[in-house]
Amino acid sequence: MQGSCNCGKVSFAVSDGVSSLYQCHCKLCQKQSGSTSNTATIVNESDFKWIKGADSISQWKKDSGFTSHFCKHCGSPVPNKLGEYGFYWVPMGLVEGFEARISTHLFCNSKANWDVIPDGGVKHTGMPPDLDAFIKSLQKSQV
Repeated sequence: MQGSCNCGKVSFAVSDGVSSLYQCHCKLCQKQSGSTSNTATIVNESDFKWIKGADSISQWKKDSGFTSHFCKHCGSPVPNKLGEYGFYWVPMGLVEGFEARISTHLFCNSKANWDVIPDGGVKHTGMPPDLDAFIKSLQKSQV
């Protein structure tokens, strides 16, 4: 699976392991995406590779610790390493030609009043209580 930002200056590849996606409906993700949610997945660091443009990435960090990485040329959100956890967060709007299902919705209690979360999948009012289980649920071997 490969993805790129809007202008194409940043691109990446994920070698394996994605079968499920999640949507986060928190206020930060609404503002970052300009929409109802962010649709993303989390992949093992060993499955992620920058193809080009890592030097074109800027970041912004909120006082709370929320960090947004984006292409400094076009502003598209781009993948970022999740601290020291050994994973990358991957915004799926950057990926073309990839099929997966949304299995989980996060921060459903923060959704926009005009957002309609579809039936099916797991719904959490906030973050899942067991983050390890949540991340494993997104991996191919768990489906």
